[in-house]
Amino acid sequence: MLHSSSKVAIFMEGHLFTDYGKMGHGVLRYLPNPIVAVIDSENSGKNIKDCLAIDSDVPVVDHIDIAISNGAEVLILGIASSGGKIPESWFSVIDRAILKGLSIINGLHDELAIKYKNSLSKNQWIWDVRIPQFIPQIAAARAIKTNNKRILCVGTDMACGKMTTSLELFKWAKENKIKSSFIATGQIGITVTGKGIPLDAYKVDHACGAVEKMVLEESESDWVFIEGQGSLLHPGSTATLPLMRGSCATHLILCHKADMTNLGPPAEHIKIPNLNTVIKLNESLANACGNSTKTKVVGISLNTVDLDSQAAQKAIDFWQAETNLPVTDIIRFGPEKLALAIK
Repeated sequence: MLHSSSKVAIFMEGHLFTDYGKMGHGVLRYLPNPIVAVIDSENSGKNIKDCLAIDSDVPVVDHIDIAISNGAEVLILGIASSGGKIPESWFSVIDRAILKGLSIINGLHDELAIKYKNSLSKNQWIWDVRIPQFIPQIAAARAIKTNNKRILCVGTDMACGKMTTSLELFKWAKENKIKSSFIATGQIGITVTGKGIPLDAYKVDHACGAVEKMVLEESESDWVFIEGQGSLLHPGSTATLPLMRGSCATHLILCHKADMTNLGPPAEHIKIPNLNTVIKLNESLANACGNSTKTKVVGISLNTVDLDSQAAQKAIDFWQAETNLPVTDIIRFGPEKLALAIK
């Protein structure tokens, strides 16, 4: 599929600065490939390094043809649209990319490979990331028999930093010579690492077993980071439970967006409880999932992207005093404080 030298363009029309752009943000931050353009006509002429807290020198352009002239060979759909459906307005861009010989990475539920199978040239391909690649056994808490640390990020809401926290901790662990693995469970993690399970595309009966299979395959690692999904607080999310049950996590990291008091749309009428209440909820459920060890939240990853530096530090200090746990923003201040809580 995606070769490490292939030049990539990211389609982010209208969502460079929204949570729906999280696929593109994750790719910009972690994909090792050369990224030659971000497509967003609303911000054409800017550079990513001047727009986002991401150290990437990537121009923002207004049309797929400019991305192609910059050398793009692969188009990544960098927007996580509502319900995982591809809007009709995107197909003019996708059609143009296919016509011009680009391959496509699609992280949405709607499949493109079948639609365009007769339009691809010999060297073109379409990777529909959210297609399950195997049917697992029914989970049976087999992961409790592995003698390692299994670290799962849980959240107060969607898009609050679970994947980013896991990847930053994974990077820290490797740099510190800890034998570690990262299990991607969503389209962004799978795209940037090249493997994993699209958890929300599995049938409910298979989801726990899919997580369990991946965790067991990494049993030789001392630390296993399981990419978190969703939130126990969100009425539209079922993803956290299969992650807990399949991984039998030994450590939890709570992820929270510092300025949020309510869930994001369409559940904005639901207030986020005090984080101590959220911690107890996640610990109670984790320890009811066949785990033989006392699973604890060992730290809080606080996303302070919308706060200035002074307000960010104030929020970190508040929640550290309130919960008596280590708290940090892993992008602003690095992941070491949370990593040491795992050790």
